[in-house]
Amino acid sequence: MMLNDLFILTKIKEGNVKAFEQVFRLYYTPLCLYSASITGKMDSAEEIVQELFYVFWKERATLQIFHSIKSYLYGAVRNQSLQFCEHEEVKQRYNELFMNADPETENTPEDEMEYKELEFVIQQTLHRLPQRCAQIFCMQRFEDKKYSEIATELSISVKTVEAEMTKALKVLRKDIENYYNENR
Repeated sequence: MMLNDLFILTKIKEGNVKAFEQVFRLYYTPLCLYSASITGKMDSAEEIVQELFYVFWKERATLQIFHSIKSYLYGAVRNQSLQFCEHEEVKQRYNELFMNADPETENTPEDEMEYKELEFVIQQTLHRLPQRCAQIFCMQRFEDKKYSEIATELSISVKTVEAEMTKALKVLRKDIENYYNENR
């Protein structure tokens, strides 16, 4: 790590707002442009970068930066932008499967039954998850809250929200996969 980065990081860890503002001003716009080049959406890119700086400040005392502040920030933005794209892809596939169904086409009784069975599998999975994990999943998926909003509301870190969502999605994917394997 460069000496200047070490000095600035030390100041930030001590709670020096001016040092944080210096990093924010230096990197905010380039990080937004970088994120937008990945996500294709400037508003989403700005949200990703704002969230990054929020977490950067909130968890400044425990930050582990081994190279440079710049590489840390760009790496974090890349990861969050790719995660955003993955989430968008899942939403798009869902919309293509369920929302864009031809309204003129009636669902067959088999379709209705499969939908209800799948809904039951999801509800059963949510009931089996630890309470906080299920709560975070429901807040994000059903109440459409952002990770930062959930973290603030539950007084936990954004990283904890991410970890709980990852855990919930992993269990949910496995249960849905098992359902489909058993019913084919």
